[in-house]
Amino acid sequence: MRLQDCYNSGDFRELARRRMPGPIFHYIDGGADDEVTCRRNTAAFERCDLVPNVLAGVEHIDMSTTVLGQRLEMPFFLSPTALQRLFHHDGERAVTRAAEKFGTLCGISSLGTVSIEEIGATIRSPKLFQLYVHKDKGLTRNMIERCKAAGFDALALTVDTIVGGNRERDLRTGFTSPMRLNLRSLLDFATHPRWAFNYFTHERFELSQLKDYVQEGTHVAVSVAEYFNTMLDQSMDWQAAEEVRKDWGGPFALKGVMSVADARRAVDIGATAIMVSNHGGRQLDGSRAPFDQLAEIVDAVGDRIEVICDGGIRRGSHVLKALSVGARACSGGRAYLYALAAAGQPGVERALTLLREEIERDMKLMGCRSLAELGRHNLRFR
Repeated sequence: MRLQDCYNSGDFRELARRRMPGPIFHYIDGGADDEVTCRRNTAAFERCDLVPNVLAGVEHIDMSTTVLGQRLEMPFFLSPTALQRLFHHDGERAVTRAAEKFGTLCGISSLGTVSIEEIGATIRSPKLFQLYVHKDKGLTRNMIERCKAAGFDALALTVDTIVGGNRERDLRTGFTSPMRLNLRSLLDFATHPRWAFNYFTHERFELSQLKDYVQEGTHVAVSVAEYFNTMLDQSMDWQAAEEVRKDWGGPFALKGVMSVADARRAVDIGATAIMVSNHGGRQLDGSRAPFDQLAEIVDAVGDRIEVICDGGIRRGSHVLKALSVGARACSGGRAYLYALAAAGQPGVERALTLLREEIERDMKLMGCRSLAELGRHNLRFR
């Protein structure tokens, strides 16, 4: 199977599965517990139908939008994800360069593997930093100050990782960051020689934002759940979130809001946006899908705060459905991570090309010349 044979997310997923060691693939692919929510995030879109109009004169369309003060050329952006140089040796470099070509926003994680400074110096398109509040307050402040100095445009505070989700696939495969070298992993590396060659011949894996403060994740192998449970501040509350917003001082989002009550609190503390997200189904299994929860959140606060639908996006039609409900934009991780793992920057670019083509084609088929023409009038729920 080749990159040019990939036409959808499932194809990228299969190519990634073939090219990566099993534990790393299952880290991307898996969710918490029985993975009900992980599956539901995408399945939720199937219960909603689009109702098109015709003869609308759609030779030229405009799919641009504004999110967190930044103009995006398409209404989808690349959500921040951790550990990217485990998936492909270029990691965030490949992802951010692809996002720059498509004029869209790209997120960098606190658990990222390329530094804030490098991304700030090399990428001119909109940049979002995703913050985990650590027990070490100096580390948290350090990341915020580094983002300011590097010219990042917005900050997103992740609020749904007070403890790590029960990711049973990771327990079964023994996945850690970095990968533990034992007989089992070495055999897996041997059966994926291209990945192993690139991993061991390029710069050493590290958590670039954290390495000067903690050994875990860079020099000491830990699972993601272990990192969350031991390093992150479980006392974080609304006051702490508001203090982060004030320390940052720029466009600010809360990532992981799922209830109307929390959406209203986000407005109260002065957030610019909320990312309606359940962390890709990797935290609380049995929680609702972002798309299912979107309407009541938009109805409650959509006139006072930007609402972003994060998670489960696999098709351009999914984006149009979320925008029709009232989301300002959509974002996702697996939508580009499979492509990154499959083929690096060319993979991410192909995934974004296909998604952009789907959005454009579907807008024309819907009879919409701009995103403003989308609305609930063109949706029917089963």
